[in-house]
Order: sequence, then structure tokens, then C-alpha cells
Amino acid sequence: PVDIAGFPCQYAEIMALVQEPSIVKQFKPTSPVQEKLGRILVLSDAAHSIGAYYRNGEHVGAETDIAIFSLHAVKNVTTAEGGAICINMPAPFDNAALYTQLRQMSLNCQTKDAFSKSQAGAWRYDITALGMKINMADVNAAIGLAQIREYPKLLKERKRVFDIYAHHFTDKPWAIVPPERQGDRLTSYHLYALRIKGITESQRDEIINRIAQREVAVNVHFMPLPMLTLYRDLGYRIEDYPVAYANYASEISLPIYPQLTDEMANFVAETVIAAYGEVVG
Repeated sequence: PVDIAGFPCQYAEIMALVQEPSIVKQFKPTSPVQEKLGRILVLSDAAHSIGAYYRNGEHVGAETDIAIFSLHAVKNVTTAEGGAICINMPAPFDNAALYTQLRQMSLNCQTKDAFSKSQAGAWRYDITALGMKINMADVNAAIGLAQIREYPKLLKERKRVFDIYAHHFTDKPWAIVPPERQGDRLTSYHLYALRIKGITESQRDEIINRIAQREVAVNVHFMPLPMLTLYRDLGYRIEDYPVAYANYASEISLPIYPQLTDEMANFVAETVIAAYGEVVG
């Protein structure tokens, strides 16, 4: 499941489904880990949703077996590049041992890091398996820790921009505004993914062109995979995914970040409304 734009999925329902006896009965493990788990593993793509709330005031990250956050430069919390993995595997798994294993795997499966090897007489190490060199540097981690300390304030500013857009678009009959809250689920305000009813892809693109003429940069999230060369060459056809295409063809992501002033956010919204009027009428 993917927390698109920072809004959490319905994880209670998903976790209940994978533990449904009729579903478990159909599960056929293909690895020792799958056999140990005995059901479908639920890995949440929480790249957009750090800081979002899911249930009973709980932050996203602990509701599935594994959750993965992105800490890329454009995310709500950044380490310049990289990410974070949250492990919440059920018994009999040992989450602390899995954490140690993942840390080692990210450093070529070496049993010692550079600092440990630099200690007097501690040069000897081993490589226990085929790993990857994807460890996070200390300087990146320091950036992330500083960001986390500031995040409550940053999140408040993102909400401020989100609310300005909602004020402009909620009463527009042609606008489908992104959800902010549903029950206990609360967005992280990562994207403001505006959808426009009844337009074609070419109309959407022309609206974006008109917006760009006013020096406002917007985006589209995301290109459906069957529209990308790699997947087309594998035989995927966008015609087989009409819902994905319809969402893509009608979507425009508006800028949302803490440094955007009220004046700028209002200008963005007014520009989108004007561009819609010029293209659609």
C-alpha cells in the first residue's frame, strides 16, 4: 500500500485482510522468511507520510510489518538523500536482530564499520554475505535529526499552505481536493494533489502551460507505469488501467512547502483558477 501525497491508507482493514483465514489458506511461501511469517507481508510505502497520523493519535510507521520513509531532498523531512526503514514484524521475529542485520547489509555485510575498525588493534573484520553499500553518512543523519527537531513547526507551515488552497478550491464544482482528515487518519501535507473533473490529458497539460506562463511551477504525481518506456516494452498497456490513467490525466500538484508565504499561495491558487477558466471556460 502507498500513502499517496501523505494520506495514510486504511491499514486496519489491510492487516485484517491478510490475516483472514481464507486468505492465509491460499498463501504459498517461497522463502524461509515467508514460511516463518505464514501470511502475506505488508510493507507500506510511507515515502510521503512521515508525520501523518493513522489511529488513536499514532504516527504512521508502526501499523504494518515494515514501513519505509523517504528522506529525499523534496520530502517533508530530509537527510539530503536516503530513507528510513521501520520494522514491526510479529513474533517469533526479533526486530532488534532484524535491525542489526539490515544495518550490516547496508555496509556490504561487514561486521565492523570504519570507526570500529579504526580502534587500536581492532582492524580485523568479516563479510558475512552479499550486501550493498547504501549506509547513511553521519552528516546526512545529523541533517535529519535537526529536521526532526524542527518538524512540528515545519508541518504546521505545510498545513497553513494546504488550508489556503482548500479555501480556494473546496467550493469549486470542478475541483476534487485532496483529503486532509478521514476519521483518525490525518495527512502529512506532503503534496496538494488537485484533480480537475471532466478534463482530458491535453487540457490538463494546457492548464499547466498557462500556469507556467505566470511563472508558477506545478507538477504531476505520477506518470502511470504502463506509460513509461520500460513497462511499455514489457507489454503493459495503459488501456488496461483506466482508473490510474484518469487520475493521472486530471491531476496537478501545487507547490507546498514551509517557505511559501500566504501571498504566494493565494497567487498560485488564483493562477490555477484563471488557467482553468481560460482552457475549459
